[in-house]
Amino acid sequence: MPVYEYRGLDKTGKNVKGTLDADSTRTARVKLKKDGIYVVDLKDKTKQTTKSGKKGVSGGGKIPIEDMALMTRQLATLLKANIPLVESLAAIADQVDNPLLGDVMSDIKNMVNEGTSFHKALGKYPHIFTNIYVSMCEAGEMSGTLDIILLRLAEFTEAQNELSSKVKSAMMYPVLMMVFTSLLLSVLFIYVIPKITQIFEQADLKLPWYTQVVISISDFFINYWWLILGGGVFAFFAFQNWKKTPEGAVKWDETLLKLPIAGPLIRMIAVSRFTRTLSTLLAGGVPMLNAMDIVKNVVGNAVLARAIIDARNNISEGESVAGPLKKSGEFPPIVIHMINIGEKTGELEFMLTQVSESYDFQVKNRVQGLTSLMEPLMIVVMGIVVAIIVIAIMVPIFQMSNVANI
Repeated sequence: MPVYEYRGLDKTGKNVKGTLDADSTRTARVKLKKDGIYVVDLKDKTKQTTKSGKKGVSGGGKIPIEDMALMTRQLATLLKANIPLVESLAAIADQVDNPLLGDVMSDIKNMVNEGTSFHKALGKYPHIFTNIYVSMCEAGEMSGTLDIILLRLAEFTEAQNELSSKVKSAMMYPVLMMVFTSLLLSVLFIYVIPKITQIFEQADLKLPWYTQVVISISDFFINYWWLILGGGVFAFFAFQNWKKTPEGAVKWDETLLKLPIAGPLIRMIAVSRFTRTLSTLLAGGVPMLNAMDIVKNVVGNAVLARAIIDARNNISEGESVAGPLKKSGEFPPIVIHMINIGEKTGELEFMLTQVSESYDFQVKNRVQGLTSLMEPLMIVVMGIVVAIIVIAIMVPIFQMSNVANI
């Protein structure tokens, strides 16, 4: 039987704590209530002992987005059923499967029970709850619609996760093909070609130029592997540091947006994030200027983020949303048109949602199309590369056979 550790207040208001055996959290609360104890905190000691080895609440650790979406939806459901926030948080802390999230929600419940506002308690965990999440919960608390806001947050989180999953799953095959090709070429250049080269040297053959090129590449791999590895690592970290600088981030993202095939797809994903996030924030009661401050951090592109910052500054001076975004030249005309209509009709959130759904659909189709195109293309390229190496090796072997027959 589980052992529960409790902390609470007795009938005189005195702090009490202790342990008791009970079949479930509900049974433990009923027992304590019969004893005249108002429960402030209740923890399953048995569950805590099985969680040994996990990261603490204050430690890092990431929580899967699926768990966050499910927790948010469950909390919205409890609040919609008029269950007080503290009790809802206690129920969530007890039933979530992720142990780290359970500890976090339990700590948030304690903070809320001690008088801290819900959104400020969430803000204590910036590595778990994003600015979007905290800002919308703050707006929900202020307007008394926290249950509705949490439901929108759950839908927003699920939609973002679905789009991300589709892109990742579509790119899995090309990545695996590239890894396989790299391994195959490494084996050929490092192990196979050197052994065949020794045979050529013993036969004293005059090798074709393309065979000499292949052998030279193999020799370079073998003799300067440390330079290739070290240079690759140095170039990677140097590139990452450069990309983290403001100028580097802008130049790199400008380059990505100008790519012939990937550029339009990257822009579509960024626009989808922008419109969906802005719609969610505005529908949650977050002021436009605050929403623009938040949404610039989720587009994932420094060029578009800079355009959003400029638009935000112009909006603060009294301009509309569509005008400054149009001036930037970074957003497609259809997006500007829909935002303009939404502002004029007072249905900006609805229009933004329509744009995000449309772009999500386009991204899905574009990714599937690129994947279906890349699969045969990569197979052909890999086949050509391997064929060139095989020909470069086989031609001298045929020459050796002809000489031997003569």
